[in-house]
Amino acid sequence: MKKTYNLWPFNFGAVHRQDFSQSKVVVVQLPYESTVSFNTGTGSGPHSIINNSRYLDEMLDAVDGENLVGMKSTDVYTLDDAELSKNSVKEAMEGIERLIRQEVLLHNKVPMVLGGEHSVTYGVIKAIKKKFKDISVLQFDAHADLINEYEGSKYSHACVMRRIHDLHVPITSVGIRNINQEAENFIQKNNIRSVHYAPGIPPIEKILKSLTKNVYITFDLDAFDPSIMPSVGTAEPGGLGWYETINCIKEISQHVHIVGADVVELKPIPGLDAPNFLAAKLTYHLIKSIISSHEK
Repeated sequence: MKKTYNLWPFNFGAVHRQDFSQSKVVVVQLPYESTVSFNTGTGSGPHSIINNSRYLDEMLDAVDGENLVGMKSTDVYTLDDAELSKNSVKEAMEGIERLIRQEVLLHNKVPMVLGGEHSVTYGVIKAIKKKFKDISVLQFDAHADLINEYEGSKYSHACVMRRIHDLHVPITSVGIRNINQEAENFIQKNNIRSVHYAPGIPPIEKILKSLTKNVYITFDLDAFDPSIMPSVGTAEPGGLGWYETINCIKEISQHVHIVGADVVELKPIPGLDAPNFLAAKLTYHLIKSIISSHEK
């Protein structure tokens, strides 16, 4: 009898034959939204990225398991949504740390995290730092996120890089174009010379000078210019373009070992799918760069 239907998996890329044991990259969904202070909606970001990834031609996985573009169909495995504690942000961060350690790192996989607000990066870094002692973070962002406390919380999305700095993890920032006086004072007091301000991206050689061999990439989508990424909480004018960003990530991956990455702060706008598709395609390029960095 002729089959008149197919089941279309709801995972990154709609991969029909997921295999955790063979996978290299594990997609972790963290639809967490607690400290957002302007234009809520980032909790819907991971779901939207997964849904749009199913329409990427590069991820078109035939039912018979043909290879994807730049990777094998078994290279990527998507975990189910993570439900985090609502008692406190600190407790949620502890949950993220345990999740990344127990569900990803203990199995020697690389996490590709989909947020949610940017605060989730802190919990991920706490887990990764215990496995890789010499990690550094490459941050794509419109904001430095270096203030000590915001709206009564030290774990706010606006403080995430400050908390990572407290872990003695070096930070290199790209795309920064809105910074308050507290963050500016902190940068000067601590002699942080790896904050690169927009417009544009500095030469790759300059970025590499402040990175360690093991690098985690955190990508706040407001790093992009609002003309291509309006679906964020605070859309800052004068942001990065698509090709310069993708080329930067690709070049960086040829020189470092990417131990994890995240895409955060997508705030889907009803009826406007282009930014969601962009976020999914960025995630695809990050996954491809992770795999490439481990094969060289």
